[in-house]
Amino acid sequence: MSKINVIGAGLAGCEASLYLANRGYRVDLYEMKDIKKTPAHHSKNFAEIVCSNSLKSDDENTASGVLKRELTLLGSSLLEIAYQNRVPAGQALAVDRDSFSQSVTDLIKNNKNITIHSEEVSSFDENAITILATGPLTSDKMCEAIKSKIGEEFLYFYDAASPIVSAESIDMSNAFFGARYGKGDEDYINCPMDKNEYLNFYNELINAKSVLLHEFEKKNLFESCMPIEILAKRGVDAIRFGPLKPVGLTNPHKKDKPYAVVQLRKENKCGTIYNIVGFQTNLTFPEQKRVFSLIPALKNAEFLRYGVMHTNNFVNFPKCLDRYSRLNSDNNIFVAGQLSGVEGYVESIASGLYCAINVIRMIENKPLISFSADTIIGGLYNYLISANKDNFQPINANFGILNPIDIKDKKERYIAFRLRALDEIKRKLSIINQNKE
Repeated sequence: MSKINVIGAGLAGCEASLYLANRGYRVDLYEMKDIKKTPAHHSKNFAEIVCSNSLKSDDENTASGVLKRELTLLGSSLLEIAYQNRVPAGQALAVDRDSFSQSVTDLIKNNKNITIHSEEVSSFDENAITILATGPLTSDKMCEAIKSKIGEEFLYFYDAASPIVSAESIDMSNAFFGARYGKGDEDYINCPMDKNEYLNFYNELINAKSVLLHEFEKKNLFESCMPIEILAKRGVDAIRFGPLKPVGLTNPHKKDKPYAVVQLRKENKCGTIYNIVGFQTNLTFPEQKRVFSLIPALKNAEFLRYGVMHTNNFVNFPKCLDRYSRLNSDNNIFVAGQLSGVEGYVESIASGLYCAINVIRMIENKPLISFSADTIIGGLYNYLISANKDNFQPINANFGILNPIDIKDKKERYIAFRLRALDEIKRKLSIINQNKE
């Protein structure tokens, strides 16, 4: 089976198509924008940058910067185009969104190995290997086709994620491990507040600035998952009787009972990153940093992912995909981009590249390639495959998803992360290029 279909010409789909085509494989690329746009899209060009034009930090010692260097080594076309269309933005890699998308579109249209189909796809070709990269606003028809493969319970329509912080940045002198009423293991870090601390936090929370939603996101977004700031506006004690309830918890640092308690839950097995329980939010990122840092235990918190609430289709990766991002129910179908549960432009590019590498391995009857959590790309997929199946949320690049390195100095540790990651990418690249495992 050597026919390759790529469904969706966003960042992941375009990266996958160009990677395959540039290595001599013929690709049928399907995109519906000429005949039907999603509510978030406006241009007819491929790889449209819908929101911010920033691809995050290009500093080589940040997680985003390391991922970019991994992708450069692996031969990413879209990252090269991004650098060609760069605009000044300090240490961030920002692009001219129109010229970036136009450049990607031109490159695809001029590639003799890519055939473009302007149509909405509503079913899967059983005779083709498929990379499904239809994005966070997948059409209703394709959603039905996905449901038929994986079951309706595995496809989500709202991305309501709480912020994630690094474990080492939590002030444990103002926090403690413990389960409510002593039941179960001490899996939670509890962050207590006294009355004055709580009231200060509460007032800042209800007056903080929120992100402006698209019209199509306003209708049903909050029905199943209430943003913490909206819940708080129902009354001064609303969240204190909800996610911040203090009952059943004893603070070993103080004799007085906590007035409110914010709980943090492990986000990965090794306990390097923690989720702020119940803090799904629509606040702007700067406001999240400002307001949530008013919680005493989080005063110096390093936010690895901010909370988001927006319309978003994504599959429950740990339930229905394998470590190569293939459907468990049909391993001829790879899932890439935000639909797979990665969050962010560069992460979507990485997922398209990862799927394309393994499509080639599959066609050539070679063992499929995976990366360890010593790399950012491997850390992403290690997180996705091992995440909580009952509360799965998308993830973006951060150092918390990597295998730990026992170096106390943060700057030196980040350098070590980069060097270790790029060493593995180079080793894997030699395997990819030599077609042997």
